[in-house]
Amino acid sequence: MNFAHTDPALRAVVARWTAPSDRDKLDSLLDRLGADVAGRLDVLAATADKNPPVLEQFDRDGDRIDRISYHPAYQELCRAAYSEYGLSALSHRGGLHGWDAVPPHLVKYLASYVFVQAEFGLACPVSMTDAAARTLRMFGDPDVFGTWIDGLTSTDPQQAMTGAMFMTEPQAGTDIARTETRAERDGDAWRLTGKKWFASNPDADVVITLARFPGGGDHTTRGVGMFMVPKVLANGERNSYTIDRLKDKLGTRSMPSGEVSLTGAYALQVGELDRGFRQMAEMVNTSRLSNAMRSSALMRRAVRDAVEHTRQREVFGKKLFDQPLMRATLLPLALDAEAALALVAYSAQCLQAADAGDESARGLIRVLTPLAKHYVCKRARVVTGEAMEVRGGNGYIEEWAHARLVRDAHLGSIWEGSSNVIALDVLRCMRKFGAHRHLADTMRGVLAGLGPDCAAGAEVLTRRWDDLIAEGDLLVAGDEGTAQAGCARYANELARAAMATLLYDLADFGITTGGGHRSLLVANAYLAGDSGHVPAAALRELAAVVDGTDVDAHSARAAAPRTDSPTGVLL
Repeated sequence: MNFAHTDPALRAVVARWTAPSDRDKLDSLLDRLGADVAGRLDVLAATADKNPPVLEQFDRDGDRIDRISYHPAYQELCRAAYSEYGLSALSHRGGLHGWDAVPPHLVKYLASYVFVQAEFGLACPVSMTDAAARTLRMFGDPDVFGTWIDGLTSTDPQQAMTGAMFMTEPQAGTDIARTETRAERDGDAWRLTGKKWFASNPDADVVITLARFPGGGDHTTRGVGMFMVPKVLANGERNSYTIDRLKDKLGTRSMPSGEVSLTGAYALQVGELDRGFRQMAEMVNTSRLSNAMRSSALMRRAVRDAVEHTRQREVFGKKLFDQPLMRATLLPLALDAEAALALVAYSAQCLQAADAGDESARGLIRVLTPLAKHYVCKRARVVTGEAMEVRGGNGYIEEWAHARLVRDAHLGSIWEGSSNVIALDVLRCMRKFGAHRHLADTMRGVLAGLGPDCAAGAEVLTRRWDDLIAEGDLLVAGDEGTAQAGCARYANELARAAMATLLYDLADFGITTGGGHRSLLVANAYLAGDSGHVPAAALRELAAVVDGTDVDAHSARAAAPRTDSPTGVLL
């Protein structure tokens, strides 16, 4: 078993959005990782989930130590993530997995996507380590933070550091302006005092956090600065903060999250003092895209396990996989997983271009990140739940992976901004720079370049983007209450239209490069399903959808939407 080999969506994305010079190296990495995830890492993840970390606050002499003890399975997962595969270093260092230069962002996201299909919890600190290095590199003085950046991006187990992001306080989660942690100057450094309520990876070597500075004013984000808090001081002593307790979480039980009290903790200022929140937003947005990637991975793993079960389970003299109602159940789950990965991969490409100075891509990634976070993370809860039900009673039993996938899936839509917060961020982007129009124009450009096989879908989607522009304009122009009440539904509509468009882009690429018509079947079926219809052709060809085998052009076209129907539904 190799999770990379059995994932047609992954193969389609690699073919479409990786340069030929990167493809052999990426295929080699994914091949190795896919086998490891299906075997060794999956076993370790199940063990780590059942043996969560334990906080030791005091040693036997009564001295405060705040040491977290980890099960050996989690420690081995850490070695795999940070050292063997360098997941937190891939966007920062060359010399990894055959790349002389720093690999494209997509390499990190796709490798992490495969890894998460075994272990979701650890991916949170891995992402924060990557994001902490990115944030310090973007806003910090390299002469001050160079050593920390080197540690955060190292794959040497003896030198590597992990990162964390402490933002939430008991009274200030969504509303950062209510931050109460105080920063006081101490020479060239600062001392922070306050309480952080949700601190994942609380024993990280490097913590990025927010605190209110003198003269910055109260109850405004302009008065909140960004600081780096090291775990250990230059003299080898522990910094002045305590881990008060670990959270008893629904999911991600392998990875610790805690409550932390800063008691005059030594800290270094990062970037401009009165732009701390804006700078922290860069780290948060990186984590949000990682959340969407992780949720797409959970969807893929859940679908894979559900399909495998239905191919083995016989009911009433027939395999479940061959029964029409089960096919109608499995198909939209598989399509959701494939569409989610397409959105994540395209966003990674936009991030790459934005980092290279592309202003159009910068605007796209600014809105694509909350769109992916809002829709994909919430959808993962549905897909993992439905996949669990496919297995029946055993799906609810913790010996199988489904229950853990369902528990973990609820994290994505809550952390780094719950769904309502994210929807309001989409609305903010719409008001600030017409993000809905920018996205629609980009997607209509994609549709305009598609070949004749995709014409029906392109026509339906072009009309849909026209409607979304008009609806978005009304939303922005309307009163505040109406706009806020409608922005979540509208964000979902934008996300689904973007995913459908990207699936047609993948389909057109597959056809024009000799990859066959299977991706066209997927795109047609997704668009039809989004309009409330499941094409019979897609149900007949479910094996091709989940396995990646090709279909003939007639079968793929048979699932195309009607262009003379306002909804595009196949009647």
